[in-house]
Amino acid sequence: MARKIGSSSEITGPRIRASALRLFARHGFAAVSMRQIAADVGVQAGTLYLYTADKQALLFDLMQDHMTNLLATLAALPPQPTAAERLDQFARFHIGYHLDRPDAVFIAYMELRNLTPENFATIESLRRTYEDHLQTLLAQGAASGEFTLPDAKMATLALIAMLTGVTNWYREGGRLARADVQTLYAEMALRAVGARL
Repeated sequence: MARKIGSSSEITGPRIRASALRLFARHGFAAVSMRQIAADVGVQAGTLYLYTADKQALLFDLMQDHMTNLLATLAALPPQPTAAERLDQFARFHIGYHLDRPDAVFIAYMELRNLTPENFATIESLRRTYEDHLQTLLAQGAASGEFTLPDAKMATLALIAMLTGVTNWYREGGRLARADVQTLYAEMALRAVGARL
C-alpha cells in the first residue's frame, strides 16, 4: 500500500500516537474510534493502518513504550551508596517522571482492562519488573538495618500507590512547587519504612 503523498513515517506516526494518547486519556479507549484519531491527525482513516494494525495494537504500543521508557530511565539513574538514598532517589524520580506524562500514566493504569490477555501479560511483566526494583531496594534496606518493614512486597505496592497518587491532584503553579512535593513525599516514603531521617 502506498504512503499518502506528503506524509512520512517520521511525522505521521508520532502524530497518530500523540493523538491516540490524548484522546484515550480524555475520553477512554472504548469511546474513541480510529476515525476520530484520523480526523484529529488530519488524515484518512485508512491511513492509520499504515502505522498500526488496529486500535488494540495502538493502545498496547503506547503502554509498552511508557513502561520500557520508565524502566530505561530508572536504570540510567546514578547509583546511590545507601538504601535510604536509593529510596529517596526513587521517590523523587517516580513523581517527576509521572508528572511529566499524565496522559500516559492515566492510560497505563485505567486502560489495562482493555488489553487482550496476551498484551496484558506483557504489560504486567514490565510493571512487575519496575515493582521488583523497589522491592529489592526495600529488602536490601531491611537487611542492612536501615529500614524496618514487615513485608517488602506490601510496602512496595503501598509506596508506588502513594507516589503515583500525586498525579491525581498536583497542578503546576499550585501551593507547592514540584521539588517541594518530591521532597515531602520522599520523606514520607522513608518514614513509612522506618528509616532514620
